[in-house]
Amino acid sequence: MAKPSVRARNVSEVPDDEVSSGTEDEHRVFRVGGISYLRIPAEDPRRSAVFYEAVFGWSLRGEPGDPSFEDRTGHVIGHFMTDLPVAGEAGVRPYIFVERVDETLEKVVAHGGALVTAPYPEGDLWVATFRDPPGNVIGVWQQGSKDMTERAVAPGLRLSSPAS
Repeated sequence: MAKPSVRARNVSEVPDDEVSSGTEDEHRVFRVGGISYLRIPAEDPRRSAVFYEAVFGWSLRGEPGDPSFEDRTGHVIGHFMTDLPVAGEAGVRPYIFVERVDETLEKVVAHGGALVTAPYPEGDLWVATFRDPPGNVIGVWQQGSKDMTERAVAPGLRLSSPAS
């Protein structure tokens, strides 16, 4: 059985047995109660698509001027939207799990983003936030011990001002 195409059918048209079957053929975005779709504000959708592809390894699809994406897990899909205001620090803030926060933040800066909150321990995690090229504030986190040596902001990473 072939995997259902997300573009071919509206989620409401997918039979209940496909949504809840748990089989390998089930598309990974069809998870009841799971976040599966994001609309990311972007003044230049192509630039934003290239940023998220370079920093997080997201897969890109669609036309260059109207790219869509799938995250590395296949659980989240979405579009970069020119008709939405940049989220900045307001509203819901997604956090992306990464292997190494410091390395991810270096990629963020190298590809036009900016550090907002330097990595800090939260329980047994390390958490940070950054501003993507249009100005949306996004979080990243990694697993790690709170007993890890306190990390300094990596050289070349400067905190972003709220107005940037």
